[in-house]
Amino acid sequence: MDYKRTLYITLGSISLVLGTVGIFLPLLPTTPFYLLTAWLYMQSSPKLYQKVMSNKYFGTIVRNFQENKSISLKTKIITISMLWVIILLSAFLVVSAWWLRLLLFAVAIGVTIHVLSYRTTKKIKS
Repeated sequence: MDYKRTLYITLGSISLVLGTVGIFLPLLPTTPFYLLTAWLYMQSSPKLYQKVMSNKYFGTIVRNFQENKSISLKTKIITISMLWVIILLSAFLVVSAWWLRLLLFAVAIGVTIHVLSYRTTKKIKS
């Protein structure tokens, strides 16, 4: 196995883990990490790439984004809802500094605008 292939598989695996952690931490993006994982695996391992693309939880999201540069309505709703729930909980239960709360809200607004800027697909291609 050559070094480039090993590096891509390692980085793809790290990206996969970060994307999965991003499901639970709203400031860590999920879909971009899964897209990066797919690209890195596509460059290094067709077998791992197919595993990503056929994954029942995020494979269709990655494929739909790659093909259409769009996010399904369901994914947008879940993403934005979870983002705001976590931001509000953090702002009022964890953070006490007003400027940090303001920063959290600014980030949440920015991420919301970013997610909404993509075209919406009402039905995910499977």
